[in-house]
Amino acid sequence: MGNFAANEGLSIFVILVWLGINVFLFVHFYMAFLVERWFYTRVLLGHALSWARAPAACLNFNCMLILLPVCRNLLSLLRGTIQYCSRTAARQLDRNIAFHKLVAYMIAFHTAVHIIAHLFNFEYFMDAQLNRNSSLLPFILSEIGTGDNASFLNPIRTNETNPTIVMFTTIAGLTGVAITLALILIITSSMEVIRRSYFEVFWYTHHLFVIFFIGLVFHGFGRIVRGQTPTSLQTNNPEFCFDQFEDWGDVGSNCTVPVFAGNPPMTWKWVVGPMILYVCERLVRFYRSHQKVVVTKVVMHPSKTLELQMKKKGFRMEVGQYVFIQCPSISRLEWHPFTLTSAPEEDYFSAHIRIVGDWTQALYEACGGDKNETQDAWKLPKVAIDGPFGTASEDVFGYEVVMLVGAGIGVTPFASILKSVWYKRIQNNQDVFTKKIYFYWLCPETQAFEWFADLLQSLEAQMTEKDVTDFLSYNIYLTRWKETEAAHFRVHHEAENDPITGLKQKTLTKVGVFLCGPPQLGKSLEEQCLSHSEVDVKFIFNKENF
Repeated sequence: MGNFAANEGLSIFVILVWLGINVFLFVHFYMAFLVERWFYTRVLLGHALSWARAPAACLNFNCMLILLPVCRNLLSLLRGTIQYCSRTAARQLDRNIAFHKLVAYMIAFHTAVHIIAHLFNFEYFMDAQLNRNSSLLPFILSEIGTGDNASFLNPIRTNETNPTIVMFTTIAGLTGVAITLALILIITSSMEVIRRSYFEVFWYTHHLFVIFFIGLVFHGFGRIVRGQTPTSLQTNNPEFCFDQFEDWGDVGSNCTVPVFAGNPPMTWKWVVGPMILYVCERLVRFYRSHQKVVVTKVVMHPSKTLELQMKKKGFRMEVGQYVFIQCPSISRLEWHPFTLTSAPEEDYFSAHIRIVGDWTQALYEACGGDKNETQDAWKLPKVAIDGPFGTASEDVFGYEVVMLVGAGIGVTPFASILKSVWYKRIQNNQDVFTKKIYFYWLCPETQAFEWFADLLQSLEAQMTEKDVTDFLSYNIYLTRWKETEAAHFRVHHEAENDPITGLKQKTLTKVGVFLCGPPQLGKSLEEQCLSHSEVDVKFIFNKENF
């Protein structure tokens, strides 16, 4: 419980504060539209008025937050500053995308509530115009402002129209439709299946946020939702005048015709700060994208993994950091994140790119990966680099004991860490705070081991030579193999070096799972293991505890 509080406590606190502010804003603005200024508006709309305005306030708050988690340079600056005070606090910034998604879900929720409430509102406005009975207060209120059209309460000014026409002929209606369509496209294209398989769709539709924010800023300029002015409240107090509406404005009446006005637009005040920060962020990215990057070497690794070794003036990195790479010859708009696999001590920086999509395939072909002959340096594509940006892996040397767990291509940040260890401790004999590293790597195919095995072999040999073999303990697991490979493994299993990686540490293909505990834990563990059918898993349970 103590470790959970230390690792997750701050995140939970931030989420609770964020949820608390949303609840406060919703309740506060819901109640704010129950006061007498909005009495006549509620005569037409009922509580749908508050149900529309409360989520609008929450939308302002969340739209203020949505851009901040994607300001990468701002987060890197904050991370570098905060980690001197608290590594735990700095690590929370690594969850920026998770928070970005939470805020997006909250925006979608409040947008839905806001739209549904306004659909009811427009029906109520229309009903007040259609029911043309001068003995009814809603009709009298709808007729106010008919002459000069200045102090109207009902935005539907005639009974010869319908809410759909009003929706597409008003600022609020047009911007509302644009905002909603942009939000639907952004959220649906952000689903995991689309983002993984059709990244370009996700990338381009996400830039509809520009339309979203433009529409958001201008949405309130029509001032469709209107309330009684403070001056009018002095000459027409709803508490005393609402049942005297037939005499409003008559000689001898104490109640004048009420005057209505809309609130001035407020959304821009919420979002202008984050929008300026984001513009500055994009300007920094634009400047970086025009700095010269030289691709010094291209290595085609097995399992369709491309290694780019690059140089850039003034580039400085730490272990575990990542960069965004753009290739203008493929697309001038797309930037893709890749973890750096080089060490800070090296005179270049590198990234290993697995070929899994259209963009990476195009980069693979542009670098000559589909050709047998070596690509000339001058024919290599130009690339632009934005970064580096920090992750939690930067803190690795701040712990005495470190456990590194990688799956497939997810091993890339640990290449940087292990290389840096080699330079610091083995080659340069530097004393580092870290005394022990446990490294676990799970990989689905034998070819994927090859590009990383060279590094591990070098480390293994150097540690043996320096008599520090206890510094790094590693276990490699192969989760899928062919029958021909299995036969080869069995034949060479007794060899000194592993037949797959060439390392002294053997690659493991069977996992024994032992459990002594409650049935719920056993069931959960069994489901998780059986979901990976390619792994030969042996279950050994202590039945006495079930």
